[in-house]
Amino acid sequence: MEMINAVGRRKASIARVYLTKGEGNISVNGKPYTDYFPQIHIQANITDPFAVVEAENIYDLKVNVRGGGFKGQAEAIRMAIARALVKLNEDFRKPLKDKKYLTRDARVVERKKYGKPKARKSFQFSKR
Repeated sequence: MEMINAVGRRKASIARVYLTKGEGNISVNGKPYTDYFPQIHIQANITDPFAVVEAENIYDLKVNVRGGGFKGQAEAIRMAIARALVKLNEDFRKPLKDKKYLTRDARVVERKKYGKPKARKSFQFSKR
């Protein structure tokens, strides 16, 4: 099996995933994913696509991720892994699609408007 690559995006994060046959090592920006994401619930985000298709500890992952915060990065990685698994085997598409791992979440931060302190918040109104 050759290397399979895929891209995932979420908020301002972009993740590139390179999937190869191996024993389940996942490195994110040159570090083990458990070091890069110390929170357990965020680590679960990354391994979820493998659990859905019952393919844990079969593939090695090399991940490059940039932009955004840790949650956006983890969800971008999750999407990229799901896309790579679908490239590997088309039968994985249905269970991953049912869990919405292949859907791009388009919600991003709304831009700040002029004359306001934030996107929608206004300064306190004073009648007199």
